[in-house]
Amino acid sequence: MLKKLDIRNFTLIDHLEMMLYPGFSVITGETGAGKSIVIGAIGLLLGNRADAKQVKRGCDKCIIEATFDLSIYHSDVLKGFFEENDLDYEPEECLLRREVNANGKSRAFINDTPVPLTKMRELGEQLVDIHSQHQNLLLQKEDFQLSVVDIIAHDEKQKKAYLDEYKNYKKAKQQLEDLKAEIAKNRENEEFMRFQFKELDDANLQEGELEQLEQEAETLSHSEDIKTALYEADNALSGEDGSILDKLKNAAQQIDNIKEVYPDVKEVAERMQSSYIELKDIAQEISGSVDNVEFDPNRLETINSRLDQLYSLQQKFHVENVEELIATRERINEQLQHIDNGDEDIEEQEKQVALLLAKAEKLAGELTAIRTKSARKIEEEMKKRLIPLGIPNVRFEISFSAKPLSSDGVDKVNFLFSANKSTLLQPVSQVASGGEIARVMLSLKAMISGAVKLPTIIFDEIDTGVSGKIAEKMAEIMTEMGNLNRQVISITHLPQIASMGTHHYKVLKEETEEGTLSHMKELNEQQRIEEIAQMLSGSDITPAALANAKELLNKHKQHK
Repeated sequence: MLKKLDIRNFTLIDHLEMMLYPGFSVITGETGAGKSIVIGAIGLLLGNRADAKQVKRGCDKCIIEATFDLSIYHSDVLKGFFEENDLDYEPEECLLRREVNANGKSRAFINDTPVPLTKMRELGEQLVDIHSQHQNLLLQKEDFQLSVVDIIAHDEKQKKAYLDEYKNYKKAKQQLEDLKAEIAKNRENEEFMRFQFKELDDANLQEGELEQLEQEAETLSHSEDIKTALYEADNALSGEDGSILDKLKNAAQQIDNIKEVYPDVKEVAERMQSSYIELKDIAQEISGSVDNVEFDPNRLETINSRLDQLYSLQQKFHVENVEELIATRERINEQLQHIDNGDEDIEEQEKQVALLLAKAEKLAGELTAIRTKSARKIEEEMKKRLIPLGIPNVRFEISFSAKPLSSDGVDKVNFLFSANKSTLLQPVSQVASGGEIARVMLSLKAMISGAVKLPTIIFDEIDTGVSGKIAEKMAEIMTEMGNLNRQVISITHLPQIASMGTHHYKVLKEETEEGTLSHMKELNEQQRIEEIAQMLSGSDITPAALANAKELLNKHKQHK
């Protein structure tokens, strides 16, 4: 429920701060006084597009702020929204704020936390429903009509189950199309692919082979240098003329001879003995390597030939190493397998698609049955609501026709309407007058509000095209909606509706030195009488109009 509205520097509004209440409230004011401005400000809190022109001239930015009380609804969905988006959940003081700068950029906040506009819109849709005159055009849209049926049917679980199966079917169908396209493409290139596979398969590719061959080729190419270095090292370590090993062995023996009489060298003696053993081992390895290194031109030629083959294949298949060549070979082989088994693979996938289609169609049929039952309920409810609204011979039917399987099922829904017994039923948007469409939409909204538990509903001149007793009946419906733990606000130009509000607000326009400014204030008892009297008689308030206004207000007090 909307508790408080605070608007600053928004178009013609300098500063407007209003407290709002549960039940049915009304807003009145002369044409052009700024009622639509208030609706526009609330619309920004619901995620509507911002415009630099909305900032009051001469100001840096405008701020629209609203405080909501969510506690009376005990909504797990609302609480879940705050938890999922890591927002503070303050049910009694939920604050939405929108700031629009003079350059047109805007920011959105929920409980003082910056949020993307999409998140503000997502929350706003659960808090406020603004029904303006252009929303009557929704009656021309099939998806709106179907959504009404679904809302009254409470078929969320069935819709989700169907949608999940429909997505599975669509995914499998796309996989089938992709498989067919791939097989067809591969068959066009089959001969070339088989040539490529044979070339790679005949190459007998081995992981790690390239690096091993490159190292061996490097060694063979420098065999003379390697052999010379090894020979010199071997001669230095263990040659016949004063080798390092002989000298180290002699030195170690000398130190070992004195370790008993000079204990300080015991550790040195051990280290020298250890070094001698290690160096002797190194010398043996080097000596063995001298004999192992030989220049083999035939082997080098064989290696270079193999390397050329591998390099050529890498370049040809646009890869970086042998492992990628092996992966390419396996991929081509898999494609060839698809070609060989293509018909069987397609047949298997077609069976899967048919199975999923049957499941989706079954669930779509169940959804249709639920919707059809809901439609009969809506028809009866609409007749009950529209007859007191001045359409005694109303006929309202919901027709179903089949459409191709889609994300919302197979049902094409059309609201059919006739105000007279003799008139054929036709789509409501084509045959209903403006006043009749307003009454149809109000009746639908009344049903929907009860089904989805919308906290706040704002009707922006839904009474267009009606007057007198009919307006009074419409006001009774809005009062009834407000009494069902709802907040209903109606912007109206009819005294019959204005007199029914528990709270009455007036929007006024004032000419100042700074220009035209709009204000809104809550009217007391005497101000209400004068406002309603003015609505009855025009600018010159007559005693008869005042008496009539008092009578209207007293009548509705008794009615409540």
